[in-house]
Amino acid sequence: MTRWTAAAAAAIACLGLAAPAGAATVVLYDQDFETPNDPPDFDNGAGSGYRDLSQQQVNDLYGSQPAGFTFAQDWTVETMLLTGTQAFGTGYSDPSGIGGDYAVGMLSNVQNDLLGLSFDAGAFPFFNFRLDVSSMGLDGPGGPFTNASLVPKFRFTLYDNPTGATGLFGNGTVLDTADLTGTASAIDTTDWTSGQFAFDLSNATNGKVTLQIDLLEGGYAIFDNFRITASDEQGGGLDPVPLPAGLPLLLAGLGAIALLRRRG
Repeated sequence: MTRWTAAAAAAIACLGLAAPAGAATVVLYDQDFETPNDPPDFDNGAGSGYRDLSQQQVNDLYGSQPAGFTFAQDWTVETMLLTGTQAFGTGYSDPSGIGGDYAVGMLSNVQNDLLGLSFDAGAFPFFNFRLDVSSMGLDGPGGPFTNASLVPKFRFTLYDNPTGATGLFGNGTVLDTADLTGTASAIDTTDWTSGQFAFDLSNATNGKVTLQIDLLEGGYAIFDNFRITASDEQGGGLDPVPLPAGLPLLLAGLGAIALLRRRG
């Protein structure tokens, strides 16, 4: 151990912090939906009758992100342009900016929209998942499908998928499940709710799993900012671990001391 790392370890110990235990985490999927594939370009309402919305398959716009990845999609899981100007005459509004330019939406009624994502979590004990959800209306035929009294409720179900097949919505053994309820917002304005889940993989056959996403209630709602990890820890890898207040300054000072010692 060098003088610097020894000093840093001693400083961490003095602050009452545990040294890293070597917990492992692998990022399986990280998608904010901000970079649709080109081609095809995002079609802003073209041919669909819905303004600021594309009814292209999600796989057309985000398949192979990362390379080789594919969604399973049923019915009209589609991509919404939050920064467009067509919907409701002024476009959608995202006051917090959490959604960026694009988000993905689905219906809870009219038809049963589903999205499936398959992964190999290996021998890790936890499948961790985070996202943001919001209610939202649609400006187009039959819309808006939601109103200020409808609250979106999503269900996330993790299925065992021992064959590793892609293109599945999930079937067979359920490993874990969780619901996330958002808030009722104006039909043209986002009000994001964040969810974070640690799903138990202890009953998985070989670590190969499928995550199914289903909007149970709310008419129409959107989601964004997926991050999915396999980890030794519950929630591992979903958020950066913050340094305690004062630690960066202390470590910088130790680095300066180490530099002076080398020069001496």
